[in-house]
Amino acid sequence: MTQLATAPAVRGERPAAARPPRRRQHGAYLFIAPVGLGLGIFYLYPAVSTFALSFAEWGPFGGHTFTGFTNYLTVFRLETFWTALGNTLLYMVIGLLTLPVAIFFAVLLNRDGLRGVTVYRTLYFIPFVTLPVASGMVWRWLYNGDFGLINQFLSVFGIPGTYWVSNPATALFAIGVVQVWSQVGYYLVIFIAGLKAIPKEYAEAAEIDGASAFQRFWRITLPLLSPSIFFCTIINVITTLQIFDLVYVMSASATVNPAFTASQSIVQLFYEKAFVESDKGTVTALAFLLMLLIAALTFVQFRLQRRWVTYV
Repeated sequence: MTQLATAPAVRGERPAAARPPRRRQHGAYLFIAPVGLGLGIFYLYPAVSTFALSFAEWGPFGGHTFTGFTNYLTVFRLETFWTALGNTLLYMVIGLLTLPVAIFFAVLLNRDGLRGVTVYRTLYFIPFVTLPVASGMVWRWLYNGDFGLINQFLSVFGIPGTYWVSNPATALFAIGVVQVWSQVGYYLVIFIAGLKAIPKEYAEAAEIDGASAFQRFWRITLPLLSPSIFFCTIINVITTLQIFDLVYVMSASATVNPAFTASQSIVQLFYEKAFVESDKGTVTALAFLLMLLIAALTFVQFRLQRRWVTYV
């Protein structure tokens, strides 16, 4: 009885039977071509060109000359850059508070037998679909130090109010509150969907074993909700690092009143340098540094998520 010699399979090579036909591969490339072209034209090319032009000095009527790292050194010497960077990181930290708030309301709205759930979800989601400019205008009126409703409410209890968005000590946190308020509805919908995907048998079994409501949430619901939390964390960090609308609407320009640098974000500084001072070289370097910051924080989050999944 003879044995047929078989050639050892090369590691990483798929068997011939498992390979998709070439026609199917070409069809797949054809379907993803529009998205690929869009990403290349509107994202990849601008990123590469911005990086290249960040090493050049722009003329007032076009044209540029290579200047090396001069633009980056100029950015690092700007005191307003470090202030805006610190403010942006504070906005990011405040924005992360949106997630526990959204989880809290998602758990409340996910209870069985709760009436009017659809109405509550709609009310929570309305601030997210409202234009940031409109929300900022309304909240700026509420924060008004002379006739704002917030100060009038505090005066009922004898608490003195302040000029919330004009006071450098409170402007950043006042804008941060509006940021959390406007984003809760978006993450609420995602967390409700994540809660719906968790089998109820787990919580019922834990309840039979004598686990309290908090223990069921901490030991069962929260770990099984971690994929949704991870996704929302990534989106939240990227979004808050690019905050501009609320800051621009609710606070004055830093060139008009230097005190408003207390609430200035990096993107607002980008706007001031690009469209007010027309300093294009500094702007390109600033934009690329912001992109590096977002990429670095996203990479760190992915690394931490892998370690968390490994040990939990």
